[in-house]
Amino acid sequence: MTPITPVFTPYGWPEPGPEYLESTRFFDYEQTDVRDFVHEAVGDASAPREQMVRLFLAVRDAIRYDPYSARITPECFRASTVVGERAAFCIPKASLLVAGARLLGVPAALGLSDVVNHFSTPKMQQIMGGREVFMHHGWAALYIDGRWVKAAPAFNRELCDLMRVPPTDFDGEHDAILQQYASDGSEYMDYLKDHGIWSDVPFLRIASDWAGYYPATLWNERQARIEVDDL
Repeated sequence: MTPITPVFTPYGWPEPGPEYLESTRFFDYEQTDVRDFVHEAVGDASAPREQMVRLFLAVRDAIRYDPYSARITPECFRASTVVGERAAFCIPKASLLVAGARLLGVPAALGLSDVVNHFSTPKMQQIMGGREVFMHHGWAALYIDGRWVKAAPAFNRELCDLMRVPPTDFDGEHDAILQQYASDGSEYMDYLKDHGIWSDVPFLRIASDWAGYYPATLWNERQARIEVDDL
């Protein structure tokens, strides 16, 4: 396991060292259910690019996007939890993609950004305290064929169909970030600010930043309190 404090690259891309291949407390690919999910997703693909495309699609569509599942507990952000619950918000879904990539020998890390989702529902806006900026939107950084690319597997196809936006596609070569425009050409999503790239989920930073920014209505009240013994 890597140290509790992850390696942080505030600007640009990190060097793809061994810390981006390790199983960690959040990218816990040694768990049987994570390994089974990954191997089923990639099937008979052997080339890293094809493996990453198949894995991306599996994380995107087999794990339902659920922003109401957010809770400030370490367990929530682990890849194994995502596989078990089959529903998660952006950071845990990115955690599963990162864990799967590392299992397959592809260096991977977590990226965090602030975004504006112009299609946010009234219910979501209410539990966010009226804020339109989503702090710490999570995406995966994948090192494929000698270069880093961004991949955001957050919104599953079924949800995109309901929202009338095209799903984010990934070809293993170009960045696959969330949609800027809906199918009718209207503005959908803005990326405002990057918060760097991390070798493991920076849980303490996320917990601290969220607690100071969001009202407790964002996560389940019964799980809103951080369990210090689990840090």
